[in-house]
Amino acid sequence: MTLVAGIDSSTQSSKVMVCDTEDGRVVRSGSAPHPPGTEIHPDKWWDALQRAIDDAGGIDDVAAVSVGAQQHGMICLDESGAVVRDALLWNDTRSDSAATGLIDDLGGPKPWVDETGLLPVASFTVSKLRWLADHEPENADRTAAVCLPHDWLSWRLSGSPDIGDLWTDRSDASGTGYFNAGTGEYHDNLLQLALRGRRPLLPRIAAPSETAAHTAGGAGLGAGAGDNAAAALALGAGPGDCVVSLGTSGVVSAVGDRSPADYDGLVAGFADATGRQLPLVCTLNGAPVLAAVADMLGVDFETFSDLALSASPGAEGLSLVPYFEGERSPNLPHTRGALHGMTGRNLSNANIARAGIEGLLCSLQYCAERIVAQGIEINRIILVGGGARSAAVREIAPSIFGCPVVVPEPGEYVALGAARQAAWTLTNSDEPPAWTAAAESIYEADPVPGVYEQYQEASALTVGR
Repeated sequence: MTLVAGIDSSTQSSKVMVCDTEDGRVVRSGSAPHPPGTEIHPDKWWDALQRAIDDAGGIDDVAAVSVGAQQHGMICLDESGAVVRDALLWNDTRSDSAATGLIDDLGGPKPWVDETGLLPVASFTVSKLRWLADHEPENADRTAAVCLPHDWLSWRLSGSPDIGDLWTDRSDASGTGYFNAGTGEYHDNLLQLALRGRRPLLPRIAAPSETAAHTAGGAGLGAGAGDNAAAALALGAGPGDCVVSLGTSGVVSAVGDRSPADYDGLVAGFADATGRQLPLVCTLNGAPVLAAVADMLGVDFETFSDLALSASPGAEGLSLVPYFEGERSPNLPHTRGALHGMTGRNLSNANIARAGIEGLLCSLQYCAERIVAQGIEINRIILVGGGARSAAVREIAPSIFGCPVVVPEPGEYVALGAARQAAWTLTNSDEPPAWTAAAESIYEADPVPGVYEQYQEASALTVGR
């Protein structure tokens, strides 16, 4: 039996999945937590990875390894390969004004979208580099190379001390703000714009099935991937598939062959882990919306779901706009949520529960519509994340999205996607190995007329449009 290992270095933890290359069966696994915060020394991730590897029984017997990780983080290295300062994570927002400044410096949104397929926001690496140049110029001067969490961990696994050996993949590079997923090329002018003329080394782009290096033990190291692309690879998502991840935030991404150009900046032009495109829209509000409404009603999650299913579609005219933490898609950071359409007849626990679920799903349908408007076809939804555990979410979703909704069994899909990529490096084939699919349930329903339109009207009222 030939084994491979997939690694997920997320914001919260390191996970290691050791799998059989024949069918993807998980042979053993391990995990270790990461420290909290939005500014963390990468050595903390490395230490957690070593503990996770030990917890998984080691990886000395695997033929290949790949790393999937949180995207956008900024890791700066000096000429010797030492870390210049703590890494800034995707959720560090101090670079918000830097993102606005970069857009202005290039003459507005259109040049950015034309060159990179996305618009700078605080989470992207390019914005963090501008913040570094303006607030820590000494550290910017020391920076000889810039890389991302999965790049750095892969490089450490290789044992190389040479920053010239750094590599990344299209999926993770596409979230930096100085790479174009459509052309597969870096835009050095944007890197230098961000760093006020400085031009550090960037990791080379490895091909999806490439063995980019080897561990000290001789195992091949794959290109790696950003977390969303790794999860899509594990789920077997292909053209026509839209992955909706309902976790702390809501993430909607669709596999396609067309690069988006959304001048509003909502649809980001990311790449997937196979050579295709993965246009993506991210919201601020996800599954915690359901928890908040259930808590307000004083019921547990299961009772909340039952209440929602007992109400009729449209909740008798009641609509909840789930902008509880402001919103990113649409870009309304300072707005707040609202409950619209209340009457003495419809203000019941069941209708409020239904409105909460419909509102959250409608916000995700809005994201899916933005992707479709970019010429990307969506034929089915693959629903994952904590929110998918709700029976009401699963049953109501197809009537909102208007297409079948596939719900795979819960799993560590980022690590499994990385493992599948590692197995791909061993086959020298055009496509990744056809592993056994996870058990899944398929939900179908006819669209319910008026529910999404009712939500859109409530959303417009919320923000005064």
